[in-house]
Amino acid sequence: AAAMHFAPLLLCVAAGTALIASPTQAFNVPASGASFLARKVSTGMQRPQLAAKSNVNFKNNNKRVASLKMSAQTESTFNIKQYFESQLPKVEAALDESLSVLKRDWPYDSKAETVHESMRYSLMAGGKRIRPILTLAACEMMGGTEAMAMPTACAAEMIHTMSLIHDDLPCMDNDDLRRGKPTNHKVFGDDIAVLAGDGLLSYSFEYIARYTKGVAPERVLDVIARCGKCVGALGLVGGQVVDIQSEGKKDVTIETLQWIHEHKTAALLEFCVVGGGILGGANEEQIQRLSKFAMNIGLSFQIIDDILDVTQDSATLGKTAGKDLLVDKATYPKLMGLEKSKERAEALIAEAKDQLKPWGDKAAPLMALADFITARKN
Repeated sequence: AAAMHFAPLLLCVAAGTALIASPTQAFNVPASGASFLARKVSTGMQRPQLAAKSNVNFKNNNKRVASLKMSAQTESTFNIKQYFESQLPKVEAALDESLSVLKRDWPYDSKAETVHESMRYSLMAGGKRIRPILTLAACEMMGGTEAMAMPTACAAEMIHTMSLIHDDLPCMDNDDLRRGKPTNHKVFGDDIAVLAGDGLLSYSFEYIARYTKGVAPERVLDVIARCGKCVGALGLVGGQVVDIQSEGKKDVTIETLQWIHEHKTAALLEFCVVGGGILGGANEEQIQRLSKFAMNIGLSFQIIDDILDVTQDSATLGKTAGKDLLVDKATYPKLMGLEKSKERAEALIAEAKDQLKPWGDKAAPLMALADFITARKN
């Protein structure tokens, strides 16, 4: 067993030798960034305030759901449709390149063809690409460029895709349909699906570290640290665990449900917005605003997901509708009713947009993306 620790011991010895020579050069961090290494990385999420609990229970025959409106079309002149049309091709091309570069730059190490095919099958299966687009928009709002943020944008979509692959497994949600196509494990088998998700997750960290250019090293390191937190036991994994353990329970509270969604869904969206902001040069006060914005839209995003699960069909959603009811999952419609759930989602978006007021017109894309979350149909 002791031999198993030999590799990390070698790494520590090598790092220690480099640190003795120069603590900042060892991490390729300029002297001005040395203080970053000494302080604790602040990755705490800015939690939205809880809504008052409703005693209205969800009923299967409750059809009283007001239509979701595209607020962006009425509240501003920013055209979210054109924005998506301009950004989506760039994101798709970057995601495709992120996979192509593996075989091109690492031909000897890329002989496990099946896992590469499995990773590509799910990563390039389409979708709204909200997470990478949020990352790019936040970076540009802070004065950065698309090129600075694109590796992190791709990494966020890799993590999201990993979570979908694993969510769909028989041991988790056991779903057969994702984005209108058979789920990964239905095509490649459970074993390869698990490994494809693992491959995407590990690659996301490498991709940020290896391909981010034109950004101060300490900012890149901060983004990588936040990436690890958002996807681990303090983020997505933790939220998923409590979500699974809450299935079928009758005593799940609004407080517990909010905690689940903050970690299972909002944490990754927070990473996208805050990470993009950091790459673009955000200071600590601006990071706090971006975090609050992102946590609110993340929670709203999941509330709308809960609503759509009981109001849309599988063809519209691109995944099996009504799954939450089948497994007796805790959801906002179940605990608050459909109308109050929708009101809560809209209130969260309004609070989120308030955080962006200091940026004025520069915040128009993020504002419109926030509105899109409550207006979407899938």
